Amino acid sequence: MEYLTFGPSLHRRRCEFLNQTISHGSVLILGDGDGRFTAEFLRCNKTAFVDSVESSESMSRLAAARIARLPDGQSRVRQLRQDVRAAQLSGTYDLVITHFFVDCFTTEDLKQLVPRITAHLKPGGRWVISEFQIPARGLRRYLAKLLIQALYLSFAILTGLETRQLPDYRRILQTNGYRRTESRTGLAGMLISEIWDLT
Repeated sequence: MEYLTFGPSLHRRRCEFLNQTISHGSVLILGDGDGRFTAEFLRCNKTAFVDSVESSESMSRLAAARIARLPDGQSRVRQLRQDVRAAQLSGTYDLVITHFFVDCFTTEDLKQLVPRITAHLKPGGRWVISEFQIPARGLRRYLAKLLIQALYLSFAILTGLETRQLPDYRRILQTNGYRRTESRTGLAGMLISEIWDLT
């Protein structure tokens, strides 16, 4: 579905800041699905250990197969098949990565989730995010609204997703002590990749 609708655009956003994550040693990846990004991350960062949280059994199996094909993949990734809202996290991380993940939650959900994740992030750690966004003005804003509404409707039908609109995750990150230090957009401003540093 991703490639039919967006081609490689979403994966480009996921990989936008890979070169800025090669020095991080303890990493939490939330909702990577079939593991494409996790595998790419491990190829670029040769020393990191990753906790990967994914609730879907089928996606977890696909991710496990991808990770197993890497020379040291299985020894560097701990897969947790859990809903992140109830996940039993035991690690302390210097990097959190979420790509097209926080848009599955409401703003109220994120008010609970972001502090839980932040409690496991080391001082000075960072959160890398890729997401959909609605441009501020013009025809692009109108088209983005229509497309995002259609995406939410599709996921409601296919997966039972209850969220119906993009959450205000930036305000919640700021409230929890994060400062956005980098951002880059794609697909006429409808996609964005960001780095948020915990101050």
